[in-house]
Amino acid sequence: MIYDDHSSTVNDVDVLFFEVGGVLYGTDAQQVLRIDRSHPDDIEVPGLGPLKRGGRALVFDTPEGEGHLKVDAIRGVRPVPIMDLRRLPVVAGAAPYAVGVFLDQERPVMLIDLVETLNAQGRH
Repeated sequence: MIYDDHSSTVNDVDVLFFEVGGVLYGTDAQQVLRIDRSHPDDIEVPGLGPLKRGGRALVFDTPEGEGHLKVDAIRGVRPVPIMDLRRLPVVAGAAPYAVGVFLDQERPVMLIDLVETLNAQGRH
């Protein structure tokens, strides 16, 4: 679902929703420079699950240049109230790129930090 930029408020964060292996994830849309076709050298994060197609890539800025994360599908961007986002506690033992969770109606959506996906793959 794509929205009009004027509909969000200062109490919202724009979340870009994407799928990997049939699982829905989210990331801060401000991290995403663009969505592109994926290339063979784009990163795959095994912890997100196996890709079904991997035909798209989220392109984001890193201190070393652009990073590219392969994904199966883009599901859109929408404003989410900041109060609806939850950080993952350290005791959860989640990967460093998993920064929080958002309950989208009844379905939990893991929130991902794109730069940390590179660090998790040993690419800095």
